[in-house]
Parts: sequence; structure tokens; C-alpha cells
Amino acid sequence: MTPSTSTFTTRLSDAARVVEASLEALLSDNAAPGELARPPRLMAAMRHAVLGGGKRLRPFLTVEAARLLGAEGKGPLRAGCAVELLHCYSLVHDDLPSMDDDDLRRGRPTVHKAYDEATAILVGDALQTLAFEVLADPATASDPAIRSDLVLGLARASGLGGMVGGQLLDLSAEGRYGPVTMGETDVRLLQMMKTGAILAFSVEAGAIMGQADPASRRKLVAYGHALGAAFQVADDILDREASAEALGKRTGKDQEKGKATLVDLLGMDGARRECRQLVEQADSALDGFGPQAQVLREAVRFVVERQV
Repeated sequence: MTPSTSTFTTRLSDAARVVEASLEALLSDNAAPGELARPPRLMAAMRHAVLGGGKRLRPFLTVEAARLLGAEGKGPLRAGCAVELLHCYSLVHDDLPSMDDDDLRRGRPTVHKAYDEATAILVGDALQTLAFEVLADPATASDPAIRSDLVLGLARASGLGGMVGGQLLDLSAEGRYGPVTMGETDVRLLQMMKTGAILAFSVEAGAIMGQADPASRRKLVAYGHALGAAFQVADDILDREASAEALGKRTGKDQEKGKATLVDLLGMDGARRECRQLVEQADSALDGFGPQAQVLREAVRFVVERQV
């Protein structure tokens, strides 16, 4: 393990612990100002969906991008937690019987299995709205322009032109709405929207919190897009090569449903080559930030080399 890799691993694990504690506080049973009550069953199911697992890569990216620009503390952490809450909502809904119909997530029963389908739908709804509440709260940033920028960015990354639209494209790729042939351009767009948009915004949220100048923000967004694309290609490779026990979720779903991935279109060697090219793109986007960007450089390597 090189010194830089050691630093990255330490920072990632440290961030995961802090994020976990912050998420636990956000999901307490105590009603927040303006709330009438927090139903115990809903809160328990939300905690089941969010706590006790995950690498917390998205909030880590937010915190580290903000740190790169000199912004640290509670604000970037809260912004990262908001992105994680929204990500967890997407997983809960993605696991539903009407979507991917999965029984396992992070090695545990999915929310609709541990509770029921109606509760899972409400959990997703509540996590999504809580994410935006966290971003809109002055505790995240005293400057209303920063809060507005964060809310707008997450809405666009997660909505019809981002994650939700990508999920619809994903369902279409299964042939649910009629026969479909997916070419390389189609698969790239689907992945960019469904998975890449939120990962890219995780980095951009850090740029917003750090009040990046326009040129620096564009570079960080470019880095985020390259990392997001690399994440999905690596995920497709893992889906073919890793076991369900190792991943903590069902594997081989795309093959079962006849849905094309870049592994199908490029071949395994081509997919690995694609990952290497995306690492190079991410590296290039960070040129000019100096040695302080090393942790973000290691992050994209972690994404393509991870085994779970």
C-alpha cells in the first residue's frame, strides 16, 4: 500500500464514521422544529435503509472536494449527508417489486422485505424530502445563494433529466414497454443519468460549498462525470465476476433480463480499458489543483479497483 493510498483509505473510513453518526442524528425519533411527530415504524424503516452499511463514497466526495477548496466542517458534511439520503431513497425504490424486485441490499433484507412494500415507498419519499430539507437548512450554509445552488443541483441530478429519467431508461432497456435494441450510445446515456449524475453532483456539491470559481467548478464537475462513468463500468464488471455473498446483493440481473451493458458491448477487456481511460480523464480534470487533489485521484482508482 503506497502512502497516498494509505491516506485515502484512512480518510474514507474516517469520513464513513462521521457520516454514519451524522445520519443517525438526522434520523432520530425526536421531532425537528416544525414537525408534529415522527412515526416510530417509519423512522425504524428509514434507519434500516440508511444506517449500518455502505462505503459512504458520495458524502466522502462532497467533503473532499470542499476540503480541496479550503471548506471544512459541518456544512460540507451536511451537504454530503443530504446526497447520501437521496441515494439511499433511490436504493429503496430500486429494490421494490415493481422495479428490480430485490430481496437483499448490503447483505440485509431490503426495506420492502424487512417491513412491507407500502412502508418502503414511504421510506423513499421521506428520505428524498429530508435530503432537500437538509440542503435548504441554514445550518448547512448561511448564504442562501449557496443553499439554493445545492438544492437546484441535487434536483437536476436526481430528477427527470438525471437519476429518475435514467431509471425509466433502465426499465425500458429490459423491454418492459416493447422490444428495444440498446447501442453503446444508449447504454452510456442510461448509465450517465441513472448512476453518474448523482456521483458527479456529489463532487459539485463540494465545489459549491467551497465557493469554487467557474473554472475550478468546471474541472471538478468533469472529474465527477469521469468518476461516475468509471463507477458504472466497474459495477458492470463486478456484476459478472463477484458473488452475491461478496457484494451483499443479487448479481447477474442484467444478463437475466437481457439488458445490454458496456461489458456486453465492449467485451471484458474493452470494459477494463474503458475504466483505465476514465481514470486518466479524471486525473486530467484535477490538473492545477496540486498535491491536495491526491485523495480525489485515489478515489477514482478505488472506484475501478474495488472488489465489493
